[in-house]
Amino acid sequence: MATIVRPRHRPQRPPAPLPVDVRWMNATASALFMLAGLCGLGLVLMWAIRWPVFTLESIRIEGDVSRNSVATIRANAAPRLAGNFFTMDLGAAQRAFQTVPWVREAVVQRIWPNRLDVTLEEHRPAAFWLPLGADAASGDQLVNTHGEVFEANPGDVEDDGLPTLSGPEGRAAEMLELLQRLQPMFVAMTLRIDTLELSGRGSWRAELDNNARIELGRGTPDELLVRAERFTGTAQQMSRRYERPIQYADLRYPEGYALRLKGVSTTLSAAEKAPR
Repeated sequence: MATIVRPRHRPQRPPAPLPVDVRWMNATASALFMLAGLCGLGLVLMWAIRWPVFTLESIRIEGDVSRNSVATIRANAAPRLAGNFFTMDLGAAQRAFQTVPWVREAVVQRIWPNRLDVTLEEHRPAAFWLPLGADAASGDQLVNTHGEVFEANPGDVEDDGLPTLSGPEGRAAEMLELLQRLQPMFVAMTLRIDTLELSGRGSWRAELDNNARIELGRGTPDELLVRAERFTGTAQQMSRRYERPIQYADLRYPEGYALRLKGVSTTLSAAEKAPR
């Protein structure tokens, strides 16, 4: 009888690890190959994005263009643009369009493959701006409906009835808000505020379209509105009774106001004589 002898299974030994220096050489070679590939890809991309097909060929302008023609806007902004579809700095392009007179904000977008789309928002003037202590004859600043001061040619303003705000730097938005709340009260008297002033000491004064001067004094906007409402609610009756227009009013009294009518001789009150 034959006996079958089967060989015993010998477990395979794991391969010996590569020496440390060999492993470092392999890793370094792989990194160098990867870096070379990335550099090559970068060079190809740099070459490709400079193809003439990506040169900007048109700029489409939309939005508010009532004060500037499209040709004028391009003439002012285009020389400030640099680069092609890929390389142009959109932030710099936005600032270039915002240097155009009357442009408040510009949104610039790339449109594949060689066009820019520009959407403009123009300033909407709400008042003339005269910084405290500045010469009225040299004023070339306005306040827009957002309360922002901007420079423009006042001759381009079609509305001759714009009021003037005169006060410290940085207070234009606050002054515009108060003007918009005060104006309806005087319109009810068939009068309109031509100038609203804020002194360096925080005292408010209004000049009306009939040259009347109204001293509002100091206080919060709500306190000033209470004084103005008290005045506009009763002063017109006095004006009609004596058939004289209002020339001056001092609203700085706690429970009333001092009133002077044109053509009526009065003496100045101590409050009126006091420096502002």
